[in-house]
Amino acid sequence: MMKRSAQPTINDVARIAGVSKKTVSRVINRSPLLNGDTRRRVEEVIANLGYVPNPQARALALRRNFLIALIHDNPNAQMVLNVQQGLLEVLRDTEFELIVHPVDRGSPTMLEKLGQFLERQRPYGVMILPPISENEHLAQLCEQIGCRYVRMGSAPFAEGPHMVASNDREAVRGAVGHLIAAGHRRIALVMGPHGFRSAFERQKGYEEAIEAAGLPLQRTLMVAGDYRFESGMRAAEQLLDLSPPPTAVFSSNDEMAAGVLHVARERGLNVPQDLSIIGFDDTPIAAHIWPPLTTVRWPIATMARAAALKLVGEPGDEEAEASLFVSTLVRRASVAPPGEG
Repeated sequence: MMKRSAQPTINDVARIAGVSKKTVSRVINRSPLLNGDTRRRVEEVIANLGYVPNPQARALALRRNFLIALIHDNPNAQMVLNVQQGLLEVLRDTEFELIVHPVDRGSPTMLEKLGQFLERQRPYGVMILPPISENEHLAQLCEQIGCRYVRMGSAPFAEGPHMVASNDREAVRGAVGHLIAAGHRRIALVMGPHGFRSAFERQKGYEEAIEAAGLPLQRTLMVAGDYRFESGMRAAEQLLDLSPPPTAVFSSNDEMAAGVLHVARERGLNVPQDLSIIGFDDTPIAAHIWPPLTTVRWPIATMARAAALKLVGEPGDEEAEASLFVSTLVRRASVAPPGEG
């Protein structure tokens, strides 16, 4: 009876193709950093040998599963979806899978439970969304376990390999400056939730723009929100009850801006003739409401893509090296000079 030949291994592929095991792994993971000839040679050997990668065996050898964990405690559902989109653009057609793990940052056992999750799942890497990305103890936990991690923020606060950040303060300063240039002098702010770095940076951008224009900083024009539509409505009710009311509102995200617009329309106000509104994020809601919302485009999906490449990409990848991403103003129909269309 003929002895059945053993299944080919990654060592066999590397030997016959004349490359290292790491190069074979890059081909399997569809790394963009290989030249075409090397890729074709390795793929041909894989096909001829009938080699099938065994992710379970590789995971056992690495003491890691081929999982990327997205960890968040964020009320902005659209933001989380945009991050998933960016991550999946990189992970699609690779051995890696995405798992989403929400947490409660207010829980005294958050770090303990996260430690148990990371020990149990053994992910290859994690991406941490704000505001928990700012928790240094969580970063230290990843270091102790030996898990790769990338933190997202509205300003840089960690080293490049562990950070993707945007320039929220500068972007909001420009957006509020756009309202000032249009002639507005009573400009309100709907703030984000307390404890979020994004809310802090956006508030600072608003304050800096007001002060740079020589306008008084009026705390009655600065109202708390929590990034949800309903909080935008509550803020609008409070602001539009003022005498005189603001002629323009900068909202720290699009959902709250939509809430402001909703209340303005309920009160019979025309936007932008009676009230100009600017949001932040450039989520689909900004383009779908009427009038379409002027907003700051936050490159969330691009940041998430870069984060994924930091976790699973190869050294030297230019996208993986990027850490700071610029937000830009998208001008639509919700801003006009005071009293004009």
